[in-house]
Amino acid sequence: MVLLIVTITLGNVVSLLVFLRTKQHRTSQGFLKTSLALADLPVGLLVVPYSVYREARHIVYGLENYGEETPSDLISIIPCFIMGPLFAGCTFVSISTIFLLSVERSIAVLRPLHKKVVITRKRTGYLIIISWFISFLLAMMPLLFSRDITLEYNFCSKMCNYAFTSNQPQGSRWNIMLLFPVFDFSLLGSTFIINFITFAAIRQYCKLRKQLEMDAQSTCSKVSFSDITAAKTIGILTFAFSASFGPIAVFVVGNVLGYSWCEFSFYAFWILTSNSCWNVIIYSARDIRFRQGVRELFSKRVLKSPSQQQRPTFPPKEDSSSQCVAVLKEIFRPETA
Repeated sequence: MVLLIVTITLGNVVSLLVFLRTKQHRTSQGFLKTSLALADLPVGLLVVPYSVYREARHIVYGLENYGEETPSDLISIIPCFIMGPLFAGCTFVSISTIFLLSVERSIAVLRPLHKKVVITRKRTGYLIIISWFISFLLAMMPLLFSRDITLEYNFCSKMCNYAFTSNQPQGSRWNIMLLFPVFDFSLLGSTFIINFITFAAIRQYCKLRKQLEMDAQSTCSKVSFSDITAAKTIGILTFAFSASFGPIAVFVVGNVLGYSWCEFSFYAFWILTSNSCWNVIIYSARDIRFRQGVRELFSKRVLKSPSQQQRPTFPPKEDSSSQCVAVLKEIFRPETA
């Protein structure tokens, strides 16, 4: 858990610094990647540290107090009503941002001439705000619309989870708790379809170049290399998130049906938590501009202040004004020269 805290926090802080400080990332795609890093950062700063606190408390006080809570223990009760919706909301923001990244890249490939008109930083900012609002509203819906659902620290998953207060099944549970996997898999499925259309368009473009008896490799690299790289990166992000969210979806459905799956819940939640540090790894492996931004961020040239940087020395220039005056005198007044 401590390793995850360091990895998630450090990786997403570096991503934010690169996206915010370099001019080449001040685009719509850069804004979306910044939103993705902001969604992952609270997991390393708040969610995982609280689990570390609870597990350290268990180690200190022993097994006899493990899981014993008192109603007056506000330190143990209140944080879960923050950490649970925070973790769920950040998860929804991540998948909605990946969906928006896929749409942005698809428009850039399918309608390159309309990209600057359709995709603007102002519209992207509005979409980011809407995605954050809807994501956290969805995370709060089980608490707002059902009295049978609460939040508590689960000693199987070692995280704050939604839990049922009664054992009798009700229809509202199905309608509310199943909104989580339905929402995520709907966006993931749409993202896969959009990525498939994007790759198909790129492949067809390369085939047309071959038919025109041109060098397909060099031409495609010059025209759409960045589009291909960005599309592949988004595809990898989508696959990684789908792989990490799949176990959680199975656990939620099983929990609604009445299964506890204690050991499985631990692996499911912490696989999803580790996804918060995968994005920076994928950027480092796939995005050349990101690697360049990281090098510029940590290079000595950027870290030095302007006063500490050595200014280049140039040889002293000869004063040519006197020579020009002498030439003009010879032209206009040769007798005074």
